[in-house]
Amino acid sequence: MDFIMPELTHFNKEGRAKMVDVSEKQATLREAVAGGTVCVSAETFGLIQRGGMKKGDVLAVAQVAGIMAAKRTQDIIPMCHPIAITGIDVSFSPDEERYAIDITASVRCKGETGVEMEALTAVAAAALTIYDMCKAVQKDIKIENIRLLSKSGGKSDYRRTEN
Repeated sequence: MDFIMPELTHFNKEGRAKMVDVSEKQATLREAVAGGTVCVSAETFGLIQRGGMKKGDVLAVAQVAGIMAAKRTQDIIPMCHPIAITGIDVSFSPDEERYAIDITASVRCKGETGVEMEALTAVAAAALTIYDMCKAVQKDIKIENIRLLSKSGGKSDYRRTEN
């Protein structure tokens, strides 16, 4: 049985990694939105809500961490292009019924390549910061469901349909 391998854009003729050349692409307005969830105990959730963690305001620090991470994505994801980001927003929706903090990050730029990785990196860094600031109180914090919610600009648009 013959298997035809699709052309992979991040590999050169020798099969080694390369950064994709986007110089021929049209610069357009691009936006990506990502989400994720941090699940904690009732005690930890209460401390976050009341500002009772010894390290400070968990969500304020996590918000700044997410913004900083989006701006540095090119430094930690090997094939990401440096992007002139024009806007980043990281927000939190605490859910008292689930003892969960839902994180949403949106990133925008005018450029030749998208900002999906920057939005995903912002969510991941915000979630990890929540974990770091709360780990003295709870070790079994769960970070879950980090995913792309939507992207626009470039060749195609995408919107996740969730159950």
